[in-house]
Amino acid sequence: MTITNPDQTLQEVNISAQEILLDIAVYLYDKERMSIRQARKLAGLDVISFQKALAIRKVYLKYSLGDLNRDIQNLESIS
Repeated sequence: MTITNPDQTLQEVNISAQEILLDIAVYLYDKERMSIRQARKLAGLDVISFQKALAIRKVYLKYSLGDLNRDIQNLESIS
């Protein structure tokens, strides 16, 4: 997919293409349209940097009851 936007428009609003991608990735993650892995890849960031970007924007990590149960099972299998 290609999104085209004239560079002049981005310069006028003082935003980079990277910032736009990050904003889109955060939005899609927040709306649960993308996983954190997919969103951080779209933004071109590592896990920690993407989590920091989420925190700055006051978007919280999605952690479901299913995630908790999987984590508990994983911990129980270690011991």
